[in-house]
Amino acid sequence: MTGKARRPNILLITCDQWRGDCLSAAGHPVVRTPNADALAAEGVLFKRHYGGAAPCSPARACLYTGLYQMNNRVCRNGTPLDARHGNIALSARALGYDPTLFGYTDVSLDPRLLAPGDPRLQSYEGVLPGFTVRQLLPEHQKQWLSWLELQGVDASAGSPDIHRPVADRAVGTTVGNAPPVYSGQQTPAAFLTGEFARWLGEQEHAAPWFAHLSFISPHPPFIVPEPYNTMYDPADGPAFRRAASWQEEAENHPYLAYDLGRQKQMKFRPEARGKVHDWSEDDFRVLRAIYYGMISEVDAQLGRIWQAVKAAGAWDDTIIVLTSDHAEMMGDHFMLGKGGYFDGSYHIPLIIRDPRHGKAAGGKVDSFTEAVDILPTFLDLLGEEPAPHLDGRSLKPFLSGETPAAWRDAAHWEFDFRSVAAGEAERHFGIASRQCNLAVIRTERFKYVHFGGNLPPLLFDLENDPDELDNLAADPSHLAVRLEFAERLLAWRAEHLDQSLALAELTENGLVGHAAGLPPCHT
Repeated sequence: MTGKARRPNILLITCDQWRGDCLSAAGHPVVRTPNADALAAEGVLFKRHYGGAAPCSPARACLYTGLYQMNNRVCRNGTPLDARHGNIALSARALGYDPTLFGYTDVSLDPRLLAPGDPRLQSYEGVLPGFTVRQLLPEHQKQWLSWLELQGVDASAGSPDIHRPVADRAVGTTVGNAPPVYSGQQTPAAFLTGEFARWLGEQEHAAPWFAHLSFISPHPPFIVPEPYNTMYDPADGPAFRRAASWQEEAENHPYLAYDLGRQKQMKFRPEARGKVHDWSEDDFRVLRAIYYGMISEVDAQLGRIWQAVKAAGAWDDTIIVLTSDHAEMMGDHFMLGKGGYFDGSYHIPLIIRDPRHGKAAGGKVDSFTEAVDILPTFLDLLGEEPAPHLDGRSLKPFLSGETPAAWRDAAHWEFDFRSVAAGEAERHFGIASRQCNLAVIRTERFKYVHFGGNLPPLLFDLENDPDELDNLAADPSHLAVRLEFAERLLAWRAEHLDQSLALAELTENGLVGHAAGLPPCHT
């Protein structure tokens, strides 16, 4: 059993692009996630958990470093992560773990530490420093494709074409639910689960381990094998959160019009052509049913993982964290994917199970939590004091059934839409790269979105407008609220701007305070 002589095992699982409302444990009326629910029954479900940024690289930078985007400065897929920042893998390694990766971390390495010809400069799919790679699975998925070939599956189409349906589309819709050529036991998630189980069997019980399973599901392309492709009826599900038409949506804000105009169907279904907003209501419902099926498929793999950990005799010694990097619009506001400012892109699942903290088992937390909280939580659970320059806060008190004093009453996130290489957004809006950004503060009642580049702000009254359709920023009766939230956002940024050395001071007696990367010093 876990005791003072032995640290617990750590299992961090991320499922890419999983919406926070798509858990049956969270009350979703359609989606069934029995294995995630089983974890929540033994742990704590954080119902209002939000990613810190989008897309994948910026979101993961927040999760891995415990720093907001304003500090880690990973703005887009391909933005390098400054090597001076610590991260969850390096922290675990410093505590004696050998953090082992199954999947991917989508980290662009610091080019200042690489030779000009290093091929790692040609990809944003680098490995977070500190991880030992057991099974890499980047976007080309070649490792998985080779595994399929060994099982007799023709994988010559490569990725993403192997994810095309093998039958004609359904009648009455331009999107079908036909399965791909591989089976439900041959998905990328099944492949990584098998690799993890094999590795787990090699571990010595006396030595604690740290594994990170990074599943791509339910990330597009939106296609899933039997039986998951027909598990959900497209007619079922909540109403989409959106205006009467995509044209009406586009009128709500210049950025929204820009984003709607550039979303292409082929990014989500390889065989499709046209704009996402051209898909019909029926098309969106079929896509959503497939997305739900993809969630159930990865949930089935979670069940295999729980069985493997129990079979290894490690269940009572293992802290498990299940989350996502960012979420998925899935038809809301006539959009797919992630980005912008809507809740649909940032509200993500978080379940934490620590067998040493059973008092709150089955509990559900309504307080706002954020991706930056993961790293300080890990450190706190392992008996280490989280460094004070981190932006997140430990969630450990919630695991003991307590509510921390002076907890935040809002969630925050950022989105940067610059395009350094192509300059697309810069040309469209006539602004500089460093102005292509937005920041969000979201409370129980209101949501305020502040843009750079003199783009207009947004203010939503979520109590009366939960679908985020009525912008009140220019409403005279809400100017005081707008000012209050602008000031709150400014104060939030001022409080959290890079504290790596700001919490230290050199005096005649030497260093006082904390310097990131160095042990804390005290007078």
